[in-house]
Order: sequence, then structure tokens, then C-alpha cells
Amino acid sequence: MSGTPRLTLPLLSVGQAQKELFHNEALLLLDSAVAAAVLEPPRATPPSSPVVGACYLVAAAPTGAWAGRQQYVAAYGEAGWRFIAPIEGMVAYVVSDSVSPTYRAGAWELGSIRGSSLIIGGQQVVGTRRAAIASPAGGATVDSQARSAIDQILSAIRQHGLIEM
Repeated sequence: MSGTPRLTLPLLSVGQAQKELFHNEALLLLDSAVAAAVLEPPRATPPSSPVVGACYLVAAAPTGAWAGRQQYVAAYGEAGWRFIAPIEGMVAYVVSDSVSPTYRAGAWELGSIRGSSLIIGGQQVVGTRRAAIASPAGGATVDSQARSAIDQILSAIRQHGLIEM
């Protein structure tokens, strides 16, 4: 095996000359991949004047020095660009937008958070979606203002996906 199974980091071999080059290359790749922080959302073209240490997400149709490296993490170093192939579930942090995209099904998923519940201060505030709730109808006394308010509340809850339509 010439690289690690997940991030394909270069491995040293017995009797290998200049092992420090392979070791240093692995460290540079890890420096960009572990707790990955990229400067902006995916882009197709490399920046014209990247700073050493800057990382970017490569978009679906890259050009220039990034051609053929769609969806990779591109890290700029003193020797030029290094590319890290993302693996399923890899998470990065986009500094410009303060979002954390996740690599899923061959693409970076931005702006979505997945989970089964939201707990704040030890209290569950959002859980799984519940069944639909019908708008008020019928009854002995009809209060049109109350019905209107209830309909607005139900509409907001449906738009947020908390109950079915």
C-alpha cells in the first residue's frame, strides 16, 4: 500500500530514501484536512494570488490548476497546490460564511444540518416531524380573529417542516 486507506496519506516503506519528504508531505496534507477550514464556498477557479496555508473547496467544474479536481479540498503551499480527495462525511468550515458543509453523495452540502432533534440547554426544542393538524372548523361559537391567528401559526409551523402539510 502506498497511501493510507482514507486520506491516501503517503506511507514510508522499508529502505526508502529521503523518508522525510514523504513524512513532511503527509503532515502538510493532515494540516489542511484535519479540522478543515476553507476561506469561501466552493469555487471553480483558483485565486490569482493565494496565500500559503489557504484552503478552498473546488467546485463541480474547475478550471486552470484545479482542472480535474472537482469537489477536492485545495490547499496552497510553498510548492504550489495540494489536493485532498474528500471522503463521505468529511466536514469543513467556511470562514467567509460561518457554515460547515459536509461531503455527501459526491458533493459538498452547504447550509444543511442533519439530526434527529435539537436540544438547547438540556431541553429538546425540535424533534421529528409530527402528523398534520387541520385548520379550525365548526364549533358552536366562531371567532374569526382566533381562527385567523391559529391558521397563521399552523402555516408557519408547516413551512418550517415541523408538521406535515
